[in-house]
Amino acid sequence: MIVGLWIGLLYGAAASTIPAGLAQSSILLAVPASIPESYLDSLYGGLLNGPDETSYVFNSISNHQISIHQSSIVDNDPNDINKFVRLNKINYPSDDDTSDLASPGPLYSGIVTWGNQPYYNCFNASNLHNNDPKEQIQFDVAIVGAPFDTGVSFRPGARFGPNGIRDGSKRISFDGKIPVRNYNHNHHNNNNDNNDFNHINPYKALKIVDCGDVPMTPFDNRIALNQLYRGQRIVHKYNSFNKTLSSHPRIITLGGDHTVTLMTLKSAYETFGKLSLIHFDSHLDTWDPKYLGGGKSKYSSINHGTFLHYAAEKGYINKNSSLHVGIRAPLINDEHDLENDRICGFQIINAREIDYIGIHGIIHAIKKTIPFHNKTPVYITFDIDVLDPAYAPGTGTSEPGGFTTREILSIIDGLVGINLVGADVVEVSPIYDSAGQITVLAAAQIIDSFLGLMSIAL
Repeated sequence: MIVGLWIGLLYGAAASTIPAGLAQSSILLAVPASIPESYLDSLYGGLLNGPDETSYVFNSISNHQISIHQSSIVDNDPNDINKFVRLNKINYPSDDDTSDLASPGPLYSGIVTWGNQPYYNCFNASNLHNNDPKEQIQFDVAIVGAPFDTGVSFRPGARFGPNGIRDGSKRISFDGKIPVRNYNHNHHNNNNDNNDFNHINPYKALKIVDCGDVPMTPFDNRIALNQLYRGQRIVHKYNSFNKTLSSHPRIITLGGDHTVTLMTLKSAYETFGKLSLIHFDSHLDTWDPKYLGGGKSKYSSINHGTFLHYAAEKGYINKNSSLHVGIRAPLINDEHDLENDRICGFQIINAREIDYIGIHGIIHAIKKTIPFHNKTPVYITFDIDVLDPAYAPGTGTSEPGGFTTREILSIIDGLVGINLVGADVVEVSPIYDSAGQITVLAAAQIIDSFLGLMSIAL
């Protein structure tokens, strides 16, 4: 059966010449010396019309396997068509030329790192102690994954959080500024054009690397947390690229459940000193272990709801200059929880206060507790469930009545002036996220705001 071959949309004046070997073949005596070149072939050039393809077409025509028909658009003005083809003529590189393939591709392609930042194996001690100045790497901020979720009390899945957040960061641009960074705060104070934060580009102000994930075993929490501590510790030993901002790199950790923050605080404390802590969360996380986990066994005492109890007990955080923001979850023991939280040194900003005092009121309340415009080291730990489930469904212990994504970004951007030495985003569980990835997109943008705060020299 003869199959009609519609090559492109229109056959023009250009033609493909029969290869010399085929022209001498008796089988092609009835075939003209050339066949019409299609409109499509004219546009795409040799991509689909090389020697092999041409030989195949000629053989197929001569054997009456295919026939070429004129397009129904043949009545179009051929001069217009030919002009379009000439203007869109393409010249391909050599088939062996791959120079353009060595460059970064579209934002959705390639090996995924946070915000398309370069990967570096920060955990290899030989890289740290390399004596060759040309081989010694220096960086200002390290992105470190903590794939751990065996400290949760409800839904697991945060072990996949680090790569989920990286996936959500693909469109984070390191070539441009964000025009709304700190907009609300500056507009409120009528100095929108004079604040450096509006013009900051953290991807030019900071040298950022993605160190990948710390290998954390899923079989023993004690070993896993020790692995994370050692991973954080070695990263903090590198030298900063921009010494005016910090002498040692600062780490932004991608969780993982909130248990991991105990180890990130420990390493940051050893590097920068006692920390003032801003804890964005719907839960207190200062629960007495005997009420959450510890009543079962000593092994389960350290978990995602008790880690701040231990951080306060071990002296990592500044009491009375640390606070929770966004609290709204039920208490476990209403006679004991708030008193224990006070002993741990925290003040509380409840989620619903934003309805009465607004974004600027929340910022002002934070500034009354956290030191601003001095060298006091500040750490921000951010549980994604501080957002309302409508904006962050991908988490393990959702609580209704939280902040919107826009509100939280404005609050964080309003904290210009803190000496942010470390941060994390935790409890991201991509399996519960929407098809539109709204949770991981929010997490990635929050990290962008952290980088903005880290870009300002105090």
